[in-house]
Amino acid sequence: MKTRQKNNKKYFIIAGSLIVIWLVNYTFLQSKMTAVIDEDYRNEGIQVSVHYQYFINPTILIYDLKNIPSTKSKADIFRVFLQFADKTQNQNFDHVYLSFRGKTKFFLEGTDFKIIGKEYEWQNPVYTMRTFSEKLYTPSGLSAFSSWEGGVLGVAIKQMEEFNQFHDEWYLNNMIE
Repeated sequence: MKTRQKNNKKYFIIAGSLIVIWLVNYTFLQSKMTAVIDEDYRNEGIQVSVHYQYFINPTILIYDLKNIPSTKSKADIFRVFLQFADKTQNQNFDHVYLSFRGKTKFFLEGTDFKIIGKEYEWQNPVYTMRTFSEKLYTPSGLSAFSSWEGGVLGVAIKQMEEFNQFHDEWYLNNMIE
């Protein structure tokens, strides 16, 4: 009888812990993503799961695209990301991992994510798009894209090419899977 009570107690402790972990992730992250989707009609249908790494490491944010309607553009997907950065700008992360359906594709430093969130209300989104790719790293920690110098037009063209390549590698190349 005591063994059964002991097992029941362990079960309730584990179940309670899992509920607390889910509530923390929902309260601090997923509820904000839900608000981003609900507050802007243009975001309808985009599904993103956000949570701490392993659901318990609050220094790492996992931003995982789950579903993207075929009617959405790269700008739509990036706008959702920017709006979420705005909603979480007061949180501190060491890194933000960008995943598609559970597979990590890139990461950026938490300080860059925070700056993007703080600048969302006033920064020109085209500038943010142009300069975003150079902030990205591959999962192994290498710079994912170049930092360009030179004439304004030439730099802008290269930056936009890399922004498009980033979206291709993040999710578009794997949409059919």
